Amino acid sequence: MTKSNPAQNPVTAPSADALLASATKAAKKGPPPVHLWNPPFCGDLDMRIARDGTWFYEGTPIGRPAMVRLFASILRKDGEDYVLVTPVEKVGLKVEDVPFIATDFEVAGQGADQTITFTTNVGDSVTAGPDAPIRVERDTETGEPTPYVLVRAALEARIDRKSFYRLVELGETAPHQGQDWFGVRSEGRFFPIIPQAELVEP
Repeated sequence: MTKSNPAQNPVTAPSADALLASATKAAKKGPPPVHLWNPPFCGDLDMRIARDGTWFYEGTPIGRPAMVRLFASILRKDGEDYVLVTPVEKVGLKVEDVPFIATDFEVAGQGADQTITFTTNVGDSVTAGPDAPIRVERDTETGEPTPYVLVRAALEARIDRKSFYRLVELGETAPHQGQDWFGVRSEGRFFPIIPQAELVEP
């Protein structure tokens, strides 16, 4: 689990309502430029993003999608820590895996011209490619692959299971690190999923 800075005092953090008001104000001028903001750290907020992508505040799920999207728009990753940032404050929150879930994708073109564009649970759209790579982690015990795609500035989405199965249907074999791998291609980039040899029954 990713943790925010434990040295800070959580009682100094602004309320979720205050952050929401700041996010709403910032959103009126377009996507919030969180990479340009460097306000003081104000402590930890009792907010977390569960592994399934559900946002919780003070132990209760945030049920309004529009509110979640606003919070997601001011989310940033600083090193290993996740923070919500406005022009005047920065607060920490907990993220159990990665902040977003890729819930669907569309495919355009074929072969070298193929593109795969993902949609996330907070409404982001990202086309996999050199600037938005797909990576796959393997469970050390079971070997089960878990795929992720970069959405923006170090913020990733885990590709959900149904979408991963669809990706596999698009798979091809290509050389990678001296051996043949099974993977998918988007924007001219090949993203390896599993060594081809592991797909062949012994």
